[in-house]
Amino acid sequence: MSAPDTNAKKQKRRHKVPLLGMAFVVLIGVGVIVYWIGEEVATAPTSPDEQTQNLQSDEVRDGDVDVSEEAQTQQTEN
Repeated sequence: MSAPDTNAKKQKRRHKVPLLGMAFVVLIGVGVIVYWIGEEVATAPTSPDEQTQNLQSDEVRDGDVDVSEEAQTQQTEN
């Protein structure tokens, strides 16, 4: 069933502000996502050396750093 009394001009006028509001919110959301991705790209390290350069000793765990074969190792009992 359709509405018995439809006035397209009146409906267009009534829906204008809510539609503009929704479009504004979508634009803000897209802008925040684009900004976030841009910041991640701008602050990303460019080489593997930069990734480990700023680590503190307590942040490094097993498997975090590549060790050469000549490096001394120490076995510990668990």
